[in-house]
Amino acid sequence: MGNLKGRDLLRMTDFSPEEIKQLLALAKQLKNQEISLKCPKVLGLLFYKASTRTRVSFSVAMYQLGGQVIDLNPNVTQVGRGEPISDTARVLDRYLDILAVRTFQQADLETFASYAKIPVINALSDLEHPCQVLADLLTIQECFGSLSGVSVAYLGDGNNVAHSLLLGCVQMGMNIRIACPPGYEPDRSIVEEAKEIAVDNAQIELTQDAKAAVKQAQVIYTDVWASMGQESMADARIPVFQPYQVNEELFADADPNAIALHCLPAHREEEITEAVLEGSHSRVWDQAENRMHAQKALLASLLGAET
Repeated sequence: MGNLKGRDLLRMTDFSPEEIKQLLALAKQLKNQEISLKCPKVLGLLFYKASTRTRVSFSVAMYQLGGQVIDLNPNVTQVGRGEPISDTARVLDRYLDILAVRTFQQADLETFASYAKIPVINALSDLEHPCQVLADLLTIQECFGSLSGVSVAYLGDGNNVAHSLLLGCVQMGMNIRIACPPGYEPDRSIVEEAKEIAVDNAQIELTQDAKAAVKQAQVIYTDVWASMGQESMADARIPVFQPYQVNEELFADADPNAIALHCLPAHREEEITEAVLEGSHSRVWDQAENRMHAQKALLASLLGAET
């Protein structure tokens, strides 16, 4: 745990596979109340985008570690009135012990990290969502006992979640197939990066065929078809993405013990049906709970919490 102290988490690849394993092991111990850590520090949440799970899970995790949380709403701080990020970062560095930023541009996160000495966490950007994928990996590990060799099928938009999931899976030796409509594939540079860092012969496949993607898959994962900031495109995207809906029919081609995951919020009967979301395959609510446990482990590790 100590070797992560003072680090930033801006991308999924900021931690090695071994460090991710350590975080997941710590998250499991914290979740099962096998250990208790003390972290009387202050976490700042600077969120430019709306949030439920990320905001609440980070807040509860920090409180349970014995720390405090300050909500730095951009609308009521000077950063919302045009103060340069570099100035805000240097000031917050002198007040806080750690900062989580939820924003649009990945470059803004990089600027915060370059000007602040405290750890900076990517709580979601348009490029990646690493905190979500730490919780996803914890959930998959709980369901199947290990991660290596597990096959994941992601259906829908090749967005920030798809990027972090792709990178996280290949670091853990997992196979991943991503099925997207033409023109909505993950960023090519992310795909190439994933191929370069893949361990244990992890397989990567991009396809436009949803049924081919889920064949014998143990995890079927989806996200909304229009992310935050894309709401005006939502109606136009529905017919394009309809063939990638996660429904009960798809599970006929998956592994018999396959699970369904969704990072939430879900648009029921669009990217996922009510029957799947509330059915026996769903592990969505465990996945949501695990945001708190994974982030608690992350905060404790970055801050060097003590027992």
